[in-house]
Formats: sequence, C-alpha cells, structure tokens
Amino acid sequence: MRRTILLLTAAVMLATPAALAQGTFPQTIALPDGFAPEGLEIARGTTFYVGSVGSGAVYTGDLRTGAGRILVPGAPGTRSATGIEYDRGRLWVAGARFGTARVYDARTGAPLQELQLATGTAPTFVNDAVATKRAVYFTDSQRPVLYRVALSGNGRPGAVSTIPLSGAYQHVPGRFNLNGIVATANAKTLIAVQSVSRRLYTIDPQTGVAELIDLGGYDLSNGDGLLLRGHTLYVVQNRDNKVAVLELSPDLTRATFLRALTDPDLDVPTTIDRAGSRLYVVNARFGTTTPTDQAYTVVRLS
Repeated sequence: MRRTILLLTAAVMLATPAALAQGTFPQTIALPDGFAPEGLEIARGTTFYVGSVGSGAVYTGDLRTGAGRILVPGAPGTRSATGIEYDRGRLWVAGARFGTARVYDARTGAPLQELQLATGTAPTFVNDAVATKRAVYFTDSQRPVLYRVALSGNGRPGAVSTIPLSGAYQHVPGRFNLNGIVATANAKTLIAVQSVSRRLYTIDPQTGVAELIDLGGYDLSNGDGLLLRGHTLYVVQNRDNKVAVLELSPDLTRATFLRALTDPDLDVPTTIDRAGSRLYVVNARFGTTTPTDQAYTVVRLS
C-alpha cells in the first residue's frame, strides 16, 4: 500500500502459463485509492480480480505488469463485494450484508444475474464463495448455513438452496462466524474457517454436517481467506498479518502447522490466491479511520 505502481487503463492481457515463469512480477500492485478491497481471485494466466467491500466495484489487472482498470463500477450503499470466484468465464461475487450473490461476465464486467441468497430479516453477511463443477457454495458469517447455487453443464446459475449447518459446528450469534471456504478436488468435502472460534471444519456439501479439524494446538486467530492445493491449506490470519501453511491428513481430520508466511507489506490481508508458484494476498486494512481515502495493494508474498 505504501509503494505506488503506475495504473494504466489498457485492456488486461491474458498470459500463457509459460509467461508465469518469465519476467519480473511487481512485489506490490496498487489498487485505486479508497477502493476498500476484500476479495481476491486469480483466473487464467496473470489476470486478477479484486472486489470492493465498500461499493461492490470489481477491479481487474495483470500480475505481471501491474496495469489494471475498473471492470464493474461501484454502487455505494446498494452493493458490496467480499469473496470472488472465477468459473467458466463468470465472476461470482458475494454480497456481504445485502445477502446476495452477483454474477458478471469476467471479460466485459457485464452483469449477468443477481441472486438473493439470504431471506428474512435476520442479520446476514454473505462472505466467501467456492465453485465446483456442479455448484457454487457461499458462507454466511452471521447465519449457521451455507448457500448453494446449482450450475448447469456450461456453468450457468440455477436453483438456490440453503444448507443448515450441523454436527460439530457451533454458531456464535452476533459474532463473525464462517468465513473462507474451499473444496477438495473431488468436490465431496468443503473446508471452512470460523473466525470467532478459531476453528477449521470439514463440511459435507450434501447434508451440512460439519466435523472439526484437529489443529494440534495451533492458534488460528483471525482466520479469513483459504487456499487449498492438494493437502496443503493456506489460511490468511488477517489482523495477525500472516498466512498459516497447514498440511492436512489424508482423511482431513488433522492439520499440522508447517510455517507462517509474513511480509513487511502486509496490512490486514484478507484473501489469498496463486498464479503458478506465486502467492498473492490483498490488503484490506481493516481499522483505518477513513477507508475511502486510503491506499490499498495486492501483495506478492516473498
């Protein structure tokens, strides 16, 4: 956030996988001042997307050049963007306190559909999303449920259903509960972090039954965004300014802490993704007194 990268308004370039191993990638990429980001998603090649929790805007850029542009204009007071998921040319954006999910064309930013996930008057905060071949799942940090949006064969959104959480899951009313979510490669199991309890769960996507993952005593404070590669799970610990690297057991019942990734440029990171061997997080800078005039960045972890 403290280092400025020249912002260009040129069209975003989609690099080939080989390009990921070439050239110099900036350590930090500046987002527009006052953007107030939360979600980060990396699609094909070096294209990334960041959503604004303050306005619902979506910014897209290139990890290799640092160039970027506003893809979806913001609408403060009527929209918000937290978790972002790319799937088959579409962007799925969690709508936070509005209880919605919005779907956009990932190339043009054209709105494709808005889905009302949370109904009723109870507080809601649709937080993060993960796409599988047949569905997109969303967490709600204020309600003990998951939302499921069925997908057609070409990835078009279908029916919305609510999955109550049960089993080992213990909801804490009025606090920030389920946050980041990922799916195993076979899509048979979801993994989510509960921020308030510092717990990690496996969740059956069919039944909502949750089981605790034994952390072996590791303190998963301020758990936020997740990234899963094989049996390696990365957990962003936002206000701790670090990313925990955990190794999951084959049966997903235990997680062994391997190391913590830190960087001097981290300033309350929230979500994480990867491009090739490079890991990236976005700095949300929660707690700033004037978020609408602050500088924000995407950070490549050293």
